Amino acid sequence: MPNPLPPAGPQRTLSLAQLTNSVGDGAYYVTSALYFTHVVGLAPARIGFGLTVAWAVGSLAGVPLGRIADRRGPRGTAVLLALATGVAVASFLVVRDFAPFLAAACLYATAQSGLAAARQALLAGLVAREERTGALAHLQSTLNAGLAMGAALGGLALFAGTTAAYLAVFSVDAASFLLCALVLLRLPAVAVAPGDPSAELVVLRDRPYAVVALLNAVLLLRMPLLSIGLPLWITERTSAPEWLVSALFVLNTGAVMLFQVRTARSVDGIPTAARAIRRSGALMVLVCLVFAMSAADAPWVAVTALAGGSVLLVAAEMLHSAGSWQLSFDLAPAGRVGEYQGFFGTGVTVARTLGPLLLTALLVGRGTAGWLLLGGTFLAASYALGPAARWAAGTRQEPAPAAVARDVRATAAKVPDRQGRGR
Repeated sequence: MPNPLPPAGPQRTLSLAQLTNSVGDGAYYVTSALYFTHVVGLAPARIGFGLTVAWAVGSLAGVPLGRIADRRGPRGTAVLLALATGVAVASFLVVRDFAPFLAAACLYATAQSGLAAARQALLAGLVAREERTGALAHLQSTLNAGLAMGAALGGLALFAGTTAAYLAVFSVDAASFLLCALVLLRLPAVAVAPGDPSAELVVLRDRPYAVVALLNAVLLLRMPLLSIGLPLWITERTSAPEWLVSALFVLNTGAVMLFQVRTARSVDGIPTAARAIRRSGALMVLVCLVFAMSAADAPWVAVTALAGGSVLLVAAEMLHSAGSWQLSFDLAPAGRVGEYQGFFGTGVTVARTLGPLLLTALLVGRGTAGWLLLGGTFLAASYALGPAARWAAGTRQEPAPAAVARDVRATAAKVPDRQGRGR
């Protein structure tokens, strides 16, 4: 099994930063809904509306914030956005009405979207091109480990059920982003990459890349499938016990922690990325077929089908993740990685915003037919991504990966290495 730790140096420091704030995120995810209803005092419908608006704003802000990271430097931008996220979380501690809640949520979503883009640009500046997918695999494993620890912490607050417990969890979340900022400061500064210095958002006119990002957003519907679609399916359409929802989440998280790095090893360029995504699409068809079988009356058949489908789902998820990471970086022009990563990352927001409505209509509303339609959609999008990526690659001239790696190392050699110095 591959070493669970990333290589020493920038990759390990990036993983530590990921771990610190993902612990806070895990606690936030499991407690936020009840915190906003029980402590802030908002109705569920208003919470849902506010968060939808906030993430819509955040998705729009991700691209210009990514461009700022390209022009001003990704490390400083990432540090500031981590601090802004911490401030947003801390403000949740004192808001008690909808208007300030909406303002805090918009700041939170905007800072989170920008932070994701800035960190991708930071990784691109510190890690050689051929090592980026492997580095992202380590980061994804670290993310899942942090989310699991944070979810356990949030579970303690849910068990206690007191206002003090909820406030403590949100305080820990805010502090985690402060700690993340301090860890990011330990990284060497990244010189602004050569390229067009204008503030114009070129990615908005890059049709081939937009098509790739759109198809990837379709494949990202697997995210609300695990968190929304499958729990509703289990409770509404199967005879399986409800506790199975939690067990399947643990299965997914643990498998990604253990096997994402190994899965990413097979992806090292656009052709292998397209192949991994096609395999992911084919697996998603099987996932949908097996999940559809769980509607059987016998509980043991339902549990077996759901467990088997979940194993196939996590395999498809890891293949898609590795392939999409490779495409998102390889197709981004030099000097605009943050801008392009900000645009590519909007697919996550689209999937999380529209996915629950779509999956509820398909799975709960149409049953087996909905599963078949969903599987066909995944398959079509996965097979279309290969030609779209080749189209995008043919519209730009990028330096050879070896030359890029040399430039990265030369830049890093000119910057004082601050690794190991505590702050």
